[in-house]
Amino acid sequence: MANRIQPTEAQWKAIINNDKDSDGQFFYAVQTTKIFCRPSCKSRPPKFENVRVFQSADEARAERFRPCKRCKPTGERLPDHEWIELVAEYIDAHYTDHLTLDVLADVSHGSPYHLHRIFKRVKGQTPMEYIQDYRIGKAKDLLANTSLAISDVGHQVGIENTAYFITLFKKKTGMTPLSYRSQYMNNTSAEVHHHEI
Repeated sequence: MANRIQPTEAQWKAIINNDKDSDGQFFYAVQTTKIFCRPSCKSRPPKFENVRVFQSADEARAERFRPCKRCKPTGERLPDHEWIELVAEYIDAHYTDHLTLDVLADVSHGSPYHLHRIFKRVKGQTPMEYIQDYRIGKAKDLLANTSLAISDVGHQVGIENTAYFITLFKKKTGMTPLSYRSQYMNNTSAEVHHHEI
């Protein structure tokens, strides 16, 4: 597959140096963020192993990469809802990482202020609220389906501080992780008994 190539040394140099002269010769896409850019894009340089090179924007689009909001490789603006969908997908895939507004703005090639504003408009909540909800949803799964300690559940969903995890969980669900788990266990065993009768 011709379009699955990693950058040549010259292309990589162009990407690292934001070389305007290389614009139009190739596009590069970042696998982790699903965004593609012009070589001159001012975004933070990606990791070499995550980069794929395309001859045309259409090739990149055909592989489901979306155009960067900052360098506009197709000459058009990425619609806000598509951009935010991209950010949400990144959060869903990396919710265990240390995610801040700056990190999200960096990977999505936007400014923190703009990202916060547009995310809230599109999703009805801030990026941080979205991350918290996603993590708590994953925590509920772990509480219901594993016997992991509460602190381990917190760690596994990207919340290192156990006290903060318990406080956040209670704020989002109305109960502590422990009472959530025991309520879930009681409901499940009640259903099992019901089926046996």
